[in-house]
Amino acid sequence: MYPDAYILFLVEFHSTRDYFECHEILEDHWKETPSGKRDPVWPGLIQIAVGLYHERRGNLTGASKCLRNAFSILEPLPLRLQELGLDAERLALRIQKQLDHLGEPYQDMNLPIMDSGLEAQCQHLCEKKNMRWLQASPLEDTDLVHKHVLRDRSDIVHERDKQLRIRAKQRRSRHP
Repeated sequence: MYPDAYILFLVEFHSTRDYFECHEILEDHWKETPSGKRDPVWPGLIQIAVGLYHERRGNLTGASKCLRNAFSILEPLPLRLQELGLDAERLALRIQKQLDHLGEPYQDMNLPIMDSGLEAQCQHLCEKKNMRWLQASPLEDTDLVHKHVLRDRSDIVHERDKQLRIRAKQRRSRHP
């Protein structure tokens, strides 16, 4: 009933609190659809994860921007959120509460899952992966909290350099 990527997103969001991974999971899912037909709910949920990632790191400007974007994207989509087993009204309130408390000690936000079958499916997957549902963020885990800074980006850098070389070669061939 629900996309596998969405289930994985919910599991990461509510167990490991690896919001960077949440972003990666849903972005890959979102990009599987051609650009003119992409569901706007996915970027909205991604923005929540990215906003929480920034807030947890102390980047309150980034957190505010992402959470406000999430609200703007998701607020007009209550029926789509309900199709995904989420309570749209409670989600809007939780985003607003997170925004209202920026600058205070970080508190995790849980998505308001209203489909008990969906929540049970997520909890079961957590158990299979030896993870704990609704685990608090491990704030002392700097590898998790600062993941985008500390991750190995060599494959990204290599691909970017490769694309730059290709474009330079194309420019040279047009202007000999």
